Amino acid sequence: MKKIKIVIFTIIIIFVSVMSSIYISKPRPIAKTTATVKSNADLAFAVIGDVHENIDNFQETINDLYTINPSMDALVLNGDTMDQGLDKQYDSVKNTLSKNKDLLPKTTIKNIGNHEFFDYDIEVNSSEQVQAFINRYLEFSGEEKVYHDTWVNNYHFISLGSEDGNSETLDSITAFISDEQLNWFKEKLAENYQKGKPIFVFLHQPLDYGNRNMPAVKQSKQIREILSKYPEAVLFSSHTHRDLAESSVVVDQPFTMIHTGTIHYTLIPDANSKGGRRRESYIKGLYIEINGNNVVVKGRNIKEKQWIFTKEISKE
Repeated sequence: MKKIKIVIFTIIIIFVSVMSSIYISKPRPIAKTTATVKSNADLAFAVIGDVHENIDNFQETINDLYTINPSMDALVLNGDTMDQGLDKQYDSVKNTLSKNKDLLPKTTIKNIGNHEFFDYDIEVNSSEQVQAFINRYLEFSGEEKVYHDTWVNNYHFISLGSEDGNSETLDSITAFISDEQLNWFKEKLAENYQKGKPIFVFLHQPLDYGNRNMPAVKQSKQIREILSKYPEAVLFSSHTHRDLAESSVVVDQPFTMIHTGTIHYTLIPDANSKGGRRRESYIKGLYIEINGNNVVVKGRNIKEKQWIFTKEISKE
């Protein structure tokens, strides 16, 4: 009997130890500090893409961004925040945001991606299902449409967003931007325009997907034509899961295009892997500071707590 008790006790100890290690290894909100990182910037914000409801990586990202600058002005979630546009995933992300409200900037901008139109059990969305996915996104984001704008410290943030996805009329990857949205975009770019002052534009899908013959935005040509009149514009895109490097910043289009990196996983070219690429568990994003018309973009390896590059953009 004594031996049985010892065995049972040993099993309990092992179980508790294993569960404790699992719990401890999961990222948790860091303690809010009263220390303030010195930043004399007129505006400071971060942009991250493709969270795909990876809560552990998302929590690690929130913690790291807070240590970089606790007084950051805004965080932009640039689409595919969900892996599927389901209520339970929205609830999961909303719960994470709520738990971290003391670590997050006052402004959090939530953009739509292509995965917000997904339910893996639905092969092709009907028009009613497309609208249901959009409605879930609107409730989460607090916006009235999938495209929206706001001003942060007197700088304009303009978010474009696909109005269709994984449907009878559009594939599961490409963004559809209506004429109504394009006209709205023209008006917003002109709103309180000041020559040389940066305008920040966000769209989950890039205008070029690998090359210009494979656009991930059906209206890429029209958007390029509109942006070409605004060299001050900085367009952030995500979606491709490619690695983050200094080459992620492309200037003189004449506008600037920047790839955000990804939070969920990164695809690395590899001839020895299936499909010519492999997945890596990198967590990477962008931190941006602005003084006047000068923009400094910093690529961040969040997992390793290291800077990847620093790129200065000025359209004086």
